[in-house]
Amino acid sequence: MIQERLETFLKNRRCTLLGVGPMSVNCVDAAIELANTHNIPLFLIASRRQIDSDEFGGGYVNNWSTADFASYVIDRDTKGKILLARDHGGPWQNSKEIEEDLSLRRAMESAKSSYLADIEAGFQVLHIDPSVDIHDRPAVDEVLDRVFELYEFCWTQAQKLGKEVIFEIGTEEQSGSTNSQEELDYTLSAMQNFCKKNNFPAPTFVVIQCGTRVMEMRNIGSFDVPIRVADELPAEIQLPKMIDICNRYGIFMKEHNTDYLSDTALQWHPRLGIHAANVAPEFGVSETRALMSVLEENGLNKLAEKFLQLSYDSNKWSKWMIEGTLATDRDRAIIAGHYNFSNPECIELKAEASKKLISKGIDLDQFLKGQVKQAIMRYLKSFRLVRE
Repeated sequence: MIQERLETFLKNRRCTLLGVGPMSVNCVDAAIELANTHNIPLFLIASRRQIDSDEFGGGYVNNWSTADFASYVIDRDTKGKILLARDHGGPWQNSKEIEEDLSLRRAMESAKSSYLADIEAGFQVLHIDPSVDIHDRPAVDEVLDRVFELYEFCWTQAQKLGKEVIFEIGTEEQSGSTNSQEELDYTLSAMQNFCKKNNFPAPTFVVIQCGTRVMEMRNIGSFDVPIRVADELPAEIQLPKMIDICNRYGIFMKEHNTDYLSDTALQWHPRLGIHAANVAPEFGVSETRALMSVLEENGLNKLAEKFLQLSYDSNKWSKWMIEGTLATDRDRAIIAGHYNFSNPECIELKAEASKKLISKGIDLDQFLKGQVKQAIMRYLKSFRLVRE
C-alpha cells in the first residue's frame, strides 16, 4: 500500500519526493508540520548515528532511541504524512560496531538487531546498505550477498510482526561522480532474480550516484557545475539513461547528498524524472546559523561564543572538511553545531538564551523551527511538492 500511494502521488504531481534528515527536534517538528500542512508525504531519513536502538545507546539527535523517536513522530503526525525511514542501515554503520572492531558475522548480527528495532518501532522504509566493511573492500557480488541476507531477514521479521515495509538498496559513496549504466543494470538484474526466486517484493528505491557530494557547507559534486567533468557524462545526459534503466526494472531512483544545490539545479530534478532525493546536513547548518544570528543580534554574544567553542571542540566538523581548506574556526563550529544540540552544556546554554529572548518577545525554538522550515521549503517548491 505504501508503494502504491507513492506511485500515485508521483504520477499525479510529476514531482521529486524529499527525504529530510532528522537533525534535531526542531527539524523533526518542522518536517512533520510541513507535511501535514501541505498534505504531502515526507521521509524522515534517520542514519544509525543519528538514531538507533537502546542496545546501541540511541543516537546524537535528542539522545533518542529508535522506539522513542518513532513514538514521538507517530504521535505528532496527525494526518499520517511522514514515512519513517532508516537511512544506511547495515553492518558497521553505527560507531559502536566500528569501535568494537566487530567481525563480519558479528557486525551482520548487530545490523539485524538494529533493523528489528526499526521494524518493531514502525519504520516503513529500510535502506539496506552493507557497503561499509572495516576489514576488507568487498566486491560487488559480496556486497549483493550481504544485501540478500539482510533483505530476507527484514522481510521475514516484518511479516512475522504484521508490519508493512518497503526497501531501498544501493550505496552512496560521496564520490561526487556517477555510477556506470552497466553496474546499475547488473545490480538491479541480480536483485530482481533474488526477489523472484524467493517471492519477495522488489525494492522500491535504488540509490544512484548523481554527481552530488557534500563537503563543508556546499555541494562540490559534478551535478551543479557549469563546465563538463573529464571522463564523465553531464548529469542531464547520464541521469535520463539511468532513470530509463530504473523504469525498466520498475524501481524508483533516489539521489543522496542533495544538500546545497542551487535552486536551478533542484528545479531540474522533477524535469529529469528523479523520483526522490535526500537532504540532511544543510538543515542542521541552517538551524545553527539561525541560533548564532538570534543570539548575536540580541546582544547575547557570550552565549554565542560559548556555543561556537563547544561545537568547535567536539571536532565533529573534521569529516566534512576539504583538503587544504580555508574554512575558519567559526565555519567549522557551524558545520558541527547540530551534533551538539543534545549536549547537556548546549541544553543549559539554550535554556539561558530562551529566558533572555522571551523577555524580548522571541520564542527561541519557534524561531529556530521557522528557519528550518524555510530551508525545507526551498526543496518543496523546487521539487514541485508545494506549488505556491
